[in-house]
Amino acid sequence: MSVESNRNIDITFDGDLKSSTTWSATENTDSPGQVQVVTLSSGANTITVPSGGTTPVAVTIVKPSGNTTSITFKGVSGDTGVRLHNTDPDSISLDSSVASFVLTAGASIEGVRLVWS
Repeated sequence: MSVESNRNIDITFDGDLKSSTTWSATENTDSPGQVQVVTLSSGANTITVPSGGTTPVAVTIVKPSGNTTSITFKGVSGDTGVRLHNTDPDSISLDSSVASFVLTAGASIEGVRLVWS
């Protein structure tokens, strides 16, 4: 069963520069509204995008607050990829053609949350 998903990116500056900006993604009325808690093993971990009647348009990757292990986001295992911050969350939009991606971990990481919207 799908749910409605609304995803925003908010950036707020405070101090010498005071500013606030919000970018809104297109509403997804066919979202899985799903949260998966996974353990990444050392090396390449293929993540399969949920299917079965829903169309996820983004994944938000929430790492454990004390994580010190590297994570690299890749299209496929052989890619160079992009090194993600150890603890900050990442929200990545996905085209409907994306069936999977790879998270390469420097060591095992327990409690990584994948929020599908």
